[in-house]
Amino acid sequence: MGVFTLRAAPITLTTELPGRTSAFEVSDVRPQVSGIITARRFTEGGEVKAGQVLYQIEPAPYQAAYDQAKAALANAAANLTTTRLKAQRYADLVKINAVAKQDYDDARAAYAQAQANVEQQRAATAAARINLNFTRVTAPISGRIGRSSVTPGALVTASQATALATIQRLDPIYVDLTQSADEVLKLRRDIAAGQIDRSAGAEAAVSLKLDDGSQYPLPGRLQFTDVTVDQTSGAVTLRAVFPNPRGLLLPGLYVQAVVAEGVDPNGLLAPQEGVGRDQKGQPTALIVDAHGRVQLRQIKAARAIGANWLVTEGLAPGDRLIIQGLQAAKPGALVHAVAAIPPSRALSAQAPGPAPG
Repeated sequence: MGVFTLRAAPITLTTELPGRTSAFEVSDVRPQVSGIITARRFTEGGEVKAGQVLYQIEPAPYQAAYDQAKAALANAAANLTTTRLKAQRYADLVKINAVAKQDYDDARAAYAQAQANVEQQRAATAAARINLNFTRVTAPISGRIGRSSVTPGALVTASQATALATIQRLDPIYVDLTQSADEVLKLRRDIAAGQIDRSAGAEAAVSLKLDDGSQYPLPGRLQFTDVTVDQTSGAVTLRAVFPNPRGLLLPGLYVQAVVAEGVDPNGLLAPQEGVGRDQKGQPTALIVDAHGRVQLRQIKAARAIGANWLVTEGLAPGDRLIIQGLQAAKPGALVHAVAAIPPSRALSAQAPGPAPG
C-alpha cells in the first residue's frame, strides 16, 4: 500500500482573477481660447512630453488685446504718478491753509482711484497674457497621443465638448481586477484567524497572463482594494500597477492576474490522487494509522494548489495518506504501508482551482 506522509510547510496562496488594463493617466486636450488652428505640431500615435506644444491657434487677436492691455496699464501708471504728486503737494499746502481741505480730500481720492486703476489694468494685462499663451495648446501630461480630431484651418472654441486629442500615459499601466465579495470576506476571516500571514508584503505580488496565454515578463503590485461591492455582480474591484516600458500592454486588454493573497504558515498539501468523495460528494481520504490499519477521514479542502489539495480539516502532519492501491484499501483493514512517491509531488504554490467540497 503506497502512502505519502503529510508535512506542514509555509504555502504561498494565490488566486487568479480576470481583469482589464487601463491607462495610468488620461487627459483630453481641449482649447482654452477660441480661434482658428494654424498648425498641428505632433505625430498622431506618437509620444509627447508634458508642456510640448500640440496646436497653434491664430495669436494675432490675442496679441493685439495684450498690447492694448499693456498700453492701458502704462497710461494708468502715468496717471498714478500725476495724482500722487498732486496729493503730496496738496498735503503741504493744506497745512498752511493755501488750499481748501475739500480740494485736498479730492486729490487724495483721485490718487486712491489711480492706484486701484493701476491694479485693475495690471490684472487685465495678466489675463490678456494668459489668453495669448493659451493660443499655444500644450500637452498637460506625458504619454502617447491618439488621433487628432481637427486639422489646420478648423475653428475651435474655448472649453469645447469635443477633445482635440487624447493623451494616455501607459507606463506604468493599471490592471483592474474583479473578485467576488465572498472570497474577499473569507480571506479577511482567515487573516484574522491567523490562518494566513500577509506580512512581508506578500499580498502585493501580482503576475499577469495575457489573453493569448503568454506570461507578461514583468511583475506588478497590488495598489488597493475597493471598499464598495458592485450591487449587480457582487464583486469587488482590485487595482494592480504594472511597469510597461515597451508599451506591450494597451488599454482595454483582457488579462488574467495571479495575485498573492498571503502565506499559510502551516499549510498541509495532500496529493489529489489520495482524495476521494463519499456518497454525499464530500471529500474523504484514507490513511494508515500507527497500528497499520486503514482509517477513513472526512476532510475539508480549501483549494487546489498545483496537483495537490490544501487541506484545512481532517488530516494532520505525520498522517500517512494512501495514494496507491486505493482499490484494495478498506477502512479497518490491516495493511502493509510503504512510502510512495506521488506523480504530484511538486508542492509549490500554483494558481488555485475549485475545492472538492
